[in-house]
Amino acid sequence: MKIRLFSIALSLAATPLLAQQSPQTLADAELPSLLTIYKDLHLHPELSTHEERSAAIVAKELKAAGCEVTDHVGKYDKPGLTSFGVIGVMKNGAGPTVAIRTDLDALPVHEETGVPYASTVTTKNDAGQEVSVMHACGHDIHMSTFIGTARALGKLKDKWQGTIIFIGQPAEETVGGARALLKDGLYTRWPKPDYVLGLHDDAEIATGQIGVTEGYCYANVDSVDVTVRGVGGHGAYPHKTKDPVVLAAEMVTAWQTIASRENNPIDPIVITVGSIHGGTKHNIISDEVKMQLTVRTYKQEVRDRVLAAIERIAKGVAATAGVPDDRMPIVQVEKDQYTPATYNNPELTKRVTATLKTAIGAANVVVKDPTMGGEDFSEYSLPDHSIPAFMFNVGAVDPAKAAESKTTGKPLPSLHSSKFAPVPEPTIRTGMIGMVSAVLELMKK
Repeated sequence: MKIRLFSIALSLAATPLLAQQSPQTLADAELPSLLTIYKDLHLHPELSTHEERSAAIVAKELKAAGCEVTDHVGKYDKPGLTSFGVIGVMKNGAGPTVAIRTDLDALPVHEETGVPYASTVTTKNDAGQEVSVMHACGHDIHMSTFIGTARALGKLKDKWQGTIIFIGQPAEETVGGARALLKDGLYTRWPKPDYVLGLHDDAEIATGQIGVTEGYCYANVDSVDVTVRGVGGHGAYPHKTKDPVVLAAEMVTAWQTIASRENNPIDPIVITVGSIHGGTKHNIISDEVKMQLTVRTYKQEVRDRVLAAIERIAKGVAATAGVPDDRMPIVQVEKDQYTPATYNNPELTKRVTATLKTAIGAANVVVKDPTMGGEDFSEYSLPDHSIPAFMFNVGAVDPAKAAESKTTGKPLPSLHSSKFAPVPEPTIRTGMIGMVSAVLELMKK
């Protein structure tokens, strides 16, 4: 009898504790462990397509959280590459399917943050060059938050129903990781999601805050190679040549008129010539110049028009200069490097934003302007945006420094900077509360 009464008393004592579990309390409880994981990941960054150790940590933690885990998921277009994609599935009865994505890879950057856990890793890149490696984009923050989210949702099954797909994606920085997972049956081998969620740390927003953008938030990204072919000769006799350096200079200038004179001003585009190489010596007019462009757009029709205009203008400049038909410029759009625009579904964005305001306070949810950066999170909503997707931004900057930057105009270290150092504890905590709250809203009983 005493044993039975003790059991009942224990059960009654435990019930309030279970009822008190929330995204906030679980984030606080998990934070010390997540901080240890974060520092370990930061100390051991891995380049794109080489994320073996990071993927193993994510897989191990997803299993411990109660997921069915499959590793080495993904098929790259380039032969010989091993994919370290990780898929975890957490089931809790009938209900919607929600996918949550993190990226795994780091960048070839020499860290100069001065934090005690700074990376000193060096390795050879795919070209055989010795490079330093750093989590300069905060993917270590993403993975730590992702692990904490899985742990919390495993302990909150009384509050949600359905299936959660946890996606550990390789090769975000070099593009192709999301596409490789989809090519390997992400939406056929596993349940196709009703919603896809992601987050990214932010180098301008203060910790404790979350930034949201409705509609387009990241751009289409195209890489374009242009070979300007001329007729070389002596620098003293330009009249006997067709100088590709001069032609290239004219093209660079003329391409800017696509934005200023051919495009609707309310549809943003960026055309940047990031690399230009030609010639070998002062007094030699070369035969060709090679240029590499990055082109940013949002809408598909704008993208098509801009890419066509780049080729038209290049060939028009060459034709005006009298370049023969067999020496016309070669314009090549690198299809395997294309990243589609990320579109935050408006209805989903509004719904989750309301939840975020409840979770962290309305004043801490700020509207973030769209950017012309790229994110292959866009792949998960499919080309027609038929799967509603939403990525939010988690502030990673010390509030005092963020305020100072706004006051003085002095820029903060950006993502991909050797000096970018997110403040880990509040960033991970806010990201975890935000993501867990979003999932609970979409999958509530």
